[in-house]
Amino acid sequence: MKTTIISFSSRKNGNCAQIGKLIQSMKQESALFDFSEFEVHTCGECNYECFENREACAYIDDMEYKMLETITQSEMVYFVLPNYCDYPCANYFIFNERSQCYFQGRPELLDEYLRVPKRSIVVSNTNEENFVRALGYQSEKEPEILFLSAKKYGKKSIDGDLLTNEKALGDIREFVINDYQKSKRK
Repeated sequence: MKTTIISFSSRKNGNCAQIGKLIQSMKQESALFDFSEFEVHTCGECNYECFENREACAYIDDMEYKMLETITQSEMVYFVLPNYCDYPCANYFIFNERSQCYFQGRPELLDEYLRVPKRSIVVSNTNEENFVRALGYQSEKEPEILFLSAKKYGKKSIDGDLLTNEKALGDIREFVINDYQKSKRK
């Protein structure tokens, strides 16, 4: 089963990056995209050429296009997101906004993208409903989200040591294993 994993945090080796690597270690055929290793340009630093011709996007060669292409060819996607100010981080919104250059004029690709099951792991102590709402646009189905509250595991998110807690590790592994079991039942 081909799996795509995206860690949206820009922090190298933080909780999200470590969770992304853990998921990748559990999946035989997977691709990991880690925002701490690259940058996706925001929309608005151009003249919106992609509205007329998607290939005219000034930043079509950054990682956005490659991530979306990989997702549409996947059987499962994992988004790993940190909670900054009670919402997903800016990288998530940039990723969502920049999809214009990939889907513009190609609704069949948007349909393919939306059909791919997406599961999310959110490192968050507050406002789960904001994540449910934000992630609801990524799939045809209700978002499946595992919320990892660092407080619940006796940790502070900023320390980046969430995976030193065996219960947190177990919760992540169970969440990932369940996706495999669900796909086997279909």
